[in-house]
Amino acid sequence: MYKININPLIHRGSESIAIVFAENSIINSLVKNIDGIKWSQSNKCWHLPLSKENYLRIATALKNKVSINNSLLKEYLEKRKKLIPDLLPAIQTKPARQIARSPIFKLSKLNKEALEIFIQHLGLKAYSQSTISTYRNEFLQLLQLLKERPVNTLTTDEIKLFMQFSMEKMGIKENTAHSRLNALKYYFEQVLGREKFFYDIPRPKRPLLLPNIMGEKELARLFNALGNLKHKAILFTAYSAGLRVSEVVDLKLSDIDSNRMQIKVENAKGKKDRYVGLSPVLLDILRQYITTINPRPSIFLFEGSQTKTPYNSRTAQRIFQLAKEKAGIKKAVSFHSLRHSFATHLLEKGIDIHYIKEILGHFSIKTTERYLHVKRESLVNIISPLDDLWEKGEIRL
Repeated sequence: MYKININPLIHRGSESIAIVFAENSIINSLVKNIDGIKWSQSNKCWHLPLSKENYLRIATALKNKVSINNSLLKEYLEKRKKLIPDLLPAIQTKPARQIARSPIFKLSKLNKEALEIFIQHLGLKAYSQSTISTYRNEFLQLLQLLKERPVNTLTTDEIKLFMQFSMEKMGIKENTAHSRLNALKYYFEQVLGREKFFYDIPRPKRPLLLPNIMGEKELARLFNALGNLKHKAILFTAYSAGLRVSEVVDLKLSDIDSNRMQIKVENAKGKKDRYVGLSPVLLDILRQYITTINPRPSIFLFEGSQTKTPYNSRTAQRIFQLAKEKAGIKKAVSFHSLRHSFATHLLEKGIDIHYIKEILGHFSIKTTERYLHVKRESLVNIISPLDDLWEKGEIRL
């Protein structure tokens, strides 16, 4: 029996059902006679708008004639179920007064549909929930201003004016401006398929923000301020391997490999797995923690005692802040500063920056090179011109 695949497809900004099969004149003649079917030259497949009725139309036309694989379509529809409630929280989840205040509720029908298609496209491309949320919120900022004006009718010059308005009137910073441009660029170029739509829209220059670093004495005060063994294990884990807070709370017991002295970090930022070293000191702390805590974690290294789900990132950040206050550290540092401090201290110990890049899981060496600016030894070994003048006796105090 002939085999075909029924796959999800975003075609010209709309959800479609794609019928994909190896070149075969018999199947082709069957498919092209389906009512409403169209050929996409760019995608090289037949397609229909995504609906239950159209799926049944395809299934009926090909029944007993071909073997249908619809696994990708099912997977997409499952993702879609999760995305739509997130997109439209007003449906069955909020009282009427809250619904009326929802920015999505106030959108025109066309722009609401554009937002739905935008999010579904991101989901189909398997973007992370964090990226989908960021892009959705940035795109929503534009849609709210448009009122009844369809977003699809905007020109490049109008997008420029919107970005100027965003920076001058809304007061967004450079990093937010980049996120907003990325979201809009994705919609107009990827969803709508407009070529080089953003070619001449300038991007603001990002400021070089140096990370806040804690010295060894400050770290010692921070760690010694912790009395709770679980809390100490969380912060030790972050600093010892340079992990993000999300990476710490997502660690499973099975990720700790004491035989190879490694920690496996799964599905981190950018959907990358990596291995980092397991510190002997950290291993000792983790063993103490595991053997004394009650109830013991079953899956995740740091679990909520009632839910058996990963520890909340906000809770981990709160642990850091309380320890910082107790230690009397006034410096503007956060949980993420443990990662920054780890990288800088490795650099100061002479570890090659390319190794540090891999440990941290950075995509680009440029991201890691920020730590070159805060390497303490490099700074203290540079003699100020003022000191030269003093040594030469040119000035006096």
